[in-house]
Amino acid sequence: MTAGRVRRRLKELGAFGAVGGFAFVIDVGLFQLFYAHMDIGAVTAKTMATLVSMVVAFLGHRNWAFAHRDRTTVRRSFSRFSLINAGTLAIGAAIVWFVRYPLDQESVLVIQIANVGSIGLNSVLRYLAYRRWVFPALAGATTGAGAPHHAAGAAPSPTPAPAGFPPEQAHAGDDALPPVTRGAV
Repeated sequence: MTAGRVRRRLKELGAFGAVGGFAFVIDVGLFQLFYAHMDIGAVTAKTMATLVSMVVAFLGHRNWAFAHRDRTTVRRSFSRFSLINAGTLAIGAAIVWFVRYPLDQESVLVIQIANVGSIGLNSVLRYLAYRRWVFPALAGATTGAGAPHHAAGAAPSPTPAPAGFPPEQAHAGDDALPPVTRGAV
């Protein structure tokens, strides 16, 4: 990986972490509110908190963390985002359920630790999945050989660079993914 690609990846990871951190605070805070103060069941509280934080995370990732990558329609990207998050929600809810019921833990602290652990595991899974399926590399991105590649008949993307990404770096691909046509559903 070249130095430019490393810098782009670090910026992307930083933005992903900032958006994820904000969504994490919402998820944990709402879980605490629902489970500890509103007496909602652990799995229901986990599900509700995750759904709210998921919408916040989608907006942040689409408009900042992965804004330099290709943008399909909102419907398509949110559908994929939702499928990935449904899978990670199932993992997180299963972890909370396992700690709460088979292990018979009622302590808010123990349940919250399980919740935070599930968020950490799922963050890694989400980052990899978002890059691959939700916010893929641009169709006009540069290949490893330095030559631009485009989908059959597609023109290079005229999209301006998002804030924080210099124009010459904003659209340089760093994935070995097949090109995605803009606006495809």
